[in-house]
Amino acid sequence: MEILPEGIRTVSDETIAPTLTSTAGAPIPDNQNSKSAGPHGPLLLENYQLLEKLAHQNRERIPERVVHAKGSGAYGTFTVTKDITRYTRASIFGEIGKQTEMLARFSTVAGERGAADAERDVRGFALKFYTDEGNWDLVGNNTPVFFIRDPMKFPDFIRTQKRHPRTNMRSATAMWDFWSLSPESLHQVTILFSDRGLPQGYRHMNGYGSHTYSFWNNDGERFWVKFHFKTQQGHRHWTNEEAAEIVGQNRESAQADLYGSIEAGAFPRWTVYVQIMPEADAETQSFDPFDLTKVWPHADFPLVEVGVMELNRNPEHYFAEMEQASFSPSNVVPGIGYSPDKVLQGRLFAYADAHRYRVGTHYEALPVNRPKVAVHSYHADGPMRFDAPRGTDAYYEPNSFGGPVEAPSTQEPPLRLTGNAAYYNHRDGNDDYTQPGVLFRMFDEGQRSRFFRNIAAAMQGVPTQIVERQLGHFAKADPAWAEGVRAALAEAAR
Repeated sequence: MEILPEGIRTVSDETIAPTLTSTAGAPIPDNQNSKSAGPHGPLLLENYQLLEKLAHQNRERIPERVVHAKGSGAYGTFTVTKDITRYTRASIFGEIGKQTEMLARFSTVAGERGAADAERDVRGFALKFYTDEGNWDLVGNNTPVFFIRDPMKFPDFIRTQKRHPRTNMRSATAMWDFWSLSPESLHQVTILFSDRGLPQGYRHMNGYGSHTYSFWNNDGERFWVKFHFKTQQGHRHWTNEEAAEIVGQNRESAQADLYGSIEAGAFPRWTVYVQIMPEADAETQSFDPFDLTKVWPHADFPLVEVGVMELNRNPEHYFAEMEQASFSPSNVVPGIGYSPDKVLQGRLFAYADAHRYRVGTHYEALPVNRPKVAVHSYHADGPMRFDAPRGTDAYYEPNSFGGPVEAPSTQEPPLRLTGNAAYYNHRDGNDDYTQPGVLFRMFDEGQRSRFFRNIAAAMQGVPTQIVERQLGHFAKADPAWAEGVRAALAEAAR
């Protein structure tokens, strides 16, 4: 077998090919000519193979993801390198050296499926671990924070990233209008317009669970946790000018880089870390540890190494294994739980519901989504039921006929956090400027210069009052930030 540079496999002339069949398994005698009443006569309705091919072609597409539509991915393994069993009973972390099969999908956020890979955007970082206790999905980004901290704002935010209903074009005005009216977005905006906002490919970026999750151990103790995936390939980024040239040559630059590296045996790896916060300590922090726009200071909550993630196998069929891959943060296993993070709580419903709409009611029965362990549930019927339940007496619960029963030993301990009312109002009692200002002051002169130019370029055509409102936020984070952007805007106007 030969593999062409594009990754296409060819076979020799001596290879015996399988017989082409209908979807019902019957051999197809002729796949080149349609049956007709004569050489020039009308086609016959009995030409079922033609009808089947056309009907299937009409249905080849499923609705693309509203967010993260353009993506790439691969299979791999997660290997435990350090013992964290004092924090969690999750079997995936049960012993050093343990390996778990997993799937990763990387993506841009705003663009459609036909968008270019090399665009300035947040990148999705979605992981599915096929553990021996069921599937665990970690759905994050290549940034540790996000633009909002309340799920009520998510649909409106995403609309500003999509096409204007009148012009059918992306709107810089809509983006900056929303951001300038939502100061909690400033931390994410800082990262987006820094060098890391335009990675050269998926191998050269970090990943984060972003949300605060929780661990719980066999003693019923809970710990809050943040997940970090640090690239071992090193960070590489495009400038705006370099990216424009790349897009003109290859709109699938990140796909080509990931696929080609795995085919060549250069398997990308990430070192996996966690930050750990004892449950009660959340009450004593100067910031809300469940706020998606905030990071936990590493000096207070240092990174604890957990393991290594390696991607080492490309999908055989992109649609079946990547387009239908369905991730949801609601998929957790014993020892891993949620938190009061409001955006996470909203996503627990929204992600699974999107898959039910986009892929189908039984999307988790598809091979790419199916866990490696047996599934026993009482979900009934619906379109595309992929299995055939045996015996119908135990079709409800509880029952007296030997049906699946609950497992009290896997019950998660109760939340003991009392909280503060200000934590649960995204408008009040929040400091949206300190952490972005700290990040800005970490940039060297070259990074600042590119940062100012990136923002100025993205503000072209935006009404003055919106620009001034946003400059006010920059000034609150650091006066030098606002001055630098103002100068870059003046330079761009010359």
